[in-house]
Amino acid sequence: MVILNKIYTKTGDDGSTGLGNGERRPKFDLRVSAYGSVDETNATIGVARLHTGEMSDLDAALSRIQNDLFDLGADLATPETDKNPEYPPLRIIEAQVVRLEKEIDGYTSELTPLRSFILPAGSPAASHLHLARTVARRAERLIVELAADETEIVNTAAIRYINRLSDFLFVAARITNNGGKDDVLWVPGDNR
Repeated sequence: MVILNKIYTKTGDDGSTGLGNGERRPKFDLRVSAYGSVDETNATIGVARLHTGEMSDLDAALSRIQNDLFDLGADLATPETDKNPEYPPLRIIEAQVVRLEKEIDGYTSELTPLRSFILPAGSPAASHLHLARTVARRAERLIVELAADETEIVNTAAIRYINRLSDFLFVAARITNNGGKDDVLWVPGDNR
């Protein structure tokens, strides 16, 4: 259980932050940027949910995803080490990835296939979900960059989860655009 008795600790005043394993890293560290972008993704989903309450199934899925994103942040904030941890670190697991895939497939079956790229627009919910999708893609780029560092270990399920999440958010945006009927299509070269 997390207990937050005090919000500020002053330990970060030197420009460092503590990871889940107690290690201190600079606040500009790639690992910190990666889980910070996961946190931003979570916040943008929270804003999107202001517009999805009437779609109870989708809103429930987004609520689960927000919880998963805290799991993902904890996963990234606790790097694997040679030391025996005091408690097992929280990791994203394959079942979370599979659940997202099933939800993507379910929502996709309700949509007509795209014949054009779509613009990140439409309903307020769709617009916010598209924004969340782009933030998730940034988080994915940072996580993949972190994983490419030979001195870092990143859970492969975490990479798959964040990759599927942006796909989920794309499909969810289409669902909130009247099942895709109100998607705003890209017209290449239309304004030349």
